[in-house]
Amino acid sequence: MSLVDQVRLAGVVGAGGGGFPAHVKLASQAGIIIANGAECEPLLHKDAAVMEHYAAEVVRGVELSMAATGATDGVVGIKAKKKNAVAAIEAACQGTRVRVQLLGDFYPAGDEYDLVYSVTGKLIPPGGLPIHVGAIVNNVETLVNIARAVDGRPVTHKTLTIAGAVAEPVSLTVPVGITFRECIAAAGGATCEDPVLALGGLMMGEVTDNLDTRVTKTSTGVIVLPRTHHIMERKLKPAKTQAAIGKSACDQCRYCTEFCPRFLLGYQVEPHQVMRTLAFTGTGAERFNEWAALCCSCGLCTLYACPEELFPKEACDESKAVLRKQDFKWTGKMDIKVHPMRDGRHVPIKSLMRKMHVEQYDHPAPLRPGILETREVVLALKQSAGGPTLPVVRTGDSVKAGQPVSEPAPKALGAIIHAPFDAKVTAIGSDVITLTRS
Repeated sequence: MSLVDQVRLAGVVGAGGGGFPAHVKLASQAGIIIANGAECEPLLHKDAAVMEHYAAEVVRGVELSMAATGATDGVVGIKAKKKNAVAAIEAACQGTRVRVQLLGDFYPAGDEYDLVYSVTGKLIPPGGLPIHVGAIVNNVETLVNIARAVDGRPVTHKTLTIAGAVAEPVSLTVPVGITFRECIAAAGGATCEDPVLALGGLMMGEVTDNLDTRVTKTSTGVIVLPRTHHIMERKLKPAKTQAAIGKSACDQCRYCTEFCPRFLLGYQVEPHQVMRTLAFTGTGAERFNEWAALCCSCGLCTLYACPEELFPKEACDESKAVLRKQDFKWTGKMDIKVHPMRDGRHVPIKSLMRKMHVEQYDHPAPLRPGILETREVVLALKQSAGGPTLPVVRTGDSVKAGQPVSEPAPKALGAIIHAPFDAKVTAIGSDVITLTRS
């Protein structure tokens, strides 16, 4: 059986948050495989923990990917400050064709466009993918799962960090479908009243006060903060309020654009131009929306660059949603030239944390041995790019650990979902399957 088929059957998806089915990438021909271990989200440590404890599987995943795609080069990108992870990966690389590329401690060094340029010196075409310059990029945990797929081990568990206002910041391995409430309890519980969760991190994650939200294959961690924390107050503002504030207050200073990582790589991303659309009622919006088309939603403009604490990232997100509805295709400039000030405008993680007032939560979150067990999981039918999967079990069925419980429709983009333990199917909803331990 080919690696592509083994990875497909194991349900491997991008574990860094993107969720793109890994078998689709492995069906391509590439020149270089890049393992993304940059881990830029402040306070999250799960990728460092994965590299430190599963270095051999990370490197094996790179080697398998190289063999499948014909790549002649394999690189693991790690921030130099992650000394234990660097040492573990360098040791695992001995005797292989895989090497380590040390990265600076700035945000967002892990953005695919930024990472590919840092490693290869090549710029992905506007609106393109790494494969367009001969590269395949996968998160380090994805590569661990690729290595395990060859051994017949499907993706049923997730490694993630629990940090912020908790008693004991920690990285855990948990069954997919467990609640974040249980994960937070395993970290000693929240140390604040009325906690709010930033799922996936403070910069690019989603905010919720529902502690019973479930872990998926793309979960990377959760930052717990009190509702009264300034960052949470900003993120919880309704979209209409955010837009109204921007419409009344944006003075077109350009700081959001001048610090934009994509703009500094030479792409036509100009959030200050997108902010102008907030003042329009019926004309011009389509043109200015295009300035958001290549935005990576890193959040640096909103949470660091804007001196008035406006919401340019959110304006770009709205613009991109409009463009998707219009089936927009990029027609702008294709010749990209890196901004001469790019290196001088990198935003250090420590500066970012200071601006966000989260320095007090900057603690290690070591990986705890073993697996956090639970009695019941609720598995979302959509946990990857593409459409939702379709149940292949019925209520009342007994399933074994690793057994598929839902699969993509024939020829549809998606990934198989498996049971994390022996269980009974106790409910099937329109978008979830509930499993209860036997």
